[in-house]
Amino acid sequence: MKVLITTLRFTIVVGILALAVSGCQSGPMATGAASNAHVVEAMAHTQEAIEHGNMGHADALVTHATAALGHAKAGQEEVSNPHLDASVNELEEAIAHGNQGHADVATGHTKNAMSHFKEIR
Repeated sequence: MKVLITTLRFTIVVGILALAVSGCQSGPMATGAASNAHVVEAMAHTQEAIEHGNMGHADALVTHATAALGHAKAGQEEVSNPHLDASVNELEEAIAHGNQGHADVATGHTKNAMSHFKEIR
């Protein structure tokens, strides 16, 4: 039941982020990094990593941060943005600290990654 709730919550977060990005990016700017599907997915996984990190779940944080990192790197292949690059660096740090069991430090890095994702235009 807990997995179903987490999956449902993740699906809702992805949908909300997709709507937010599409609502903020219209017209000629719609092809920018903020509307990139990989960036949207990376943001959703980063949010999940933050939530798990806040609960002290370093292993789940690493799982979602790793998924976010994969999407962020895929996004880098399609668009160039310094905030996307900074998010990748923060996610790599989050994964390294999460693998050491440092959920608090890893959570800080995932929050920094999210801050950079939100700055992508």
